Amino acid sequence: MHVVISGSSGLIGGALAASLLADGHRVTRLVRREPRARADGSAEARWNPRAGAADPAVLDGADAVVGLAGAGVGDRRWTSAYKKEIRESRVRGTGALAAAIGACEKAPAVFVSGSAVGYYGETGTDAVDESAGAGDDFLAGVCRDWEAAAEGARAAGTRVVTPRFGIVVSAEGGAMGRLLPLARAGLGGRLGSGRQYWSYISLPDTVRALRHLIDTDPVSGPVNLTTPHPGTNQDITATVGRTLHRPTLLAVPDFALRLALGEFADGILMSQRVVPTRLLESGFTFEQPTFEAALEAALG
Repeated sequence: MHVVISGSSGLIGGALAASLLADGHRVTRLVRREPRARADGSAEARWNPRAGAADPAVLDGADAVVGLAGAGVGDRRWTSAYKKEIRESRVRGTGALAAAIGACEKAPAVFVSGSAVGYYGETGTDAVDESAGAGDDFLAGVCRDWEAAAEGARAAGTRVVTPRFGIVVSAEGGAMGRLLPLARAGLGGRLGSGRQYWSYISLPDTVRALRHLIDTDPVSGPVNLTTPHPGTNQDITATVGRTLHRPTLLAVPDFALRLALGEFADGILMSQRVVPTRLLESGFTFEQPTFEAALEAALG
């Protein structure tokens, strides 16, 4: 199988590429710099997501295209300029891949184009699945536009799947990659009230789920990549403390988070209780269904 991946330098894309290569599949990584030879056996091809440009010849005949590129949501303070970058890096890059798929002589069978549970906005204590509508905040709007940009690939006969990622539990990156060092230093504690729900998934299950979506022909449209057991920030924080044998008595109040992080703090304080109805209905089974199991996998 030949899989083309954008965003392969990120946490999820890198793990997916490694998994595919380990099983003997062919991987082409889309990069913004000059392509170079890689020791892992994957190939590289240049693209320009900022300009919305991707070469159809690179995608032609591929079995799958996986789009995971985008500016990190938590990497910088949300100035107007950076919010524009968050949106455009996803929408333009995804649109470029969809247009390139449409220009292929032999279009890829499936386009797996990333999205996020941010699509739903604030859900409170209500559990929501893929049948729920979109929220009305900034990230929800980004996710709506991001998913819409992928739809152009359908005209080429390509199956389009938009996995909505929850918090990926890993010590190597993402939100947990930033929080775990603080917890190890004894600085862990609930954020805000701690009552907000966080929807999560282990990195190994994320990779398995993406490969499941590639291989499962009937599945298309949005699919939540979260476990069936979202937990509150307070419960998740307590689990981290127990596992690392560190105190979690400190709490960061809402105003302090907003002062430090600006508008991005709203996403941390937002409650999103998201469940993976369509993923389970498609036959997927989790190896780390609970936060305890996901954390153990992350810590090795």
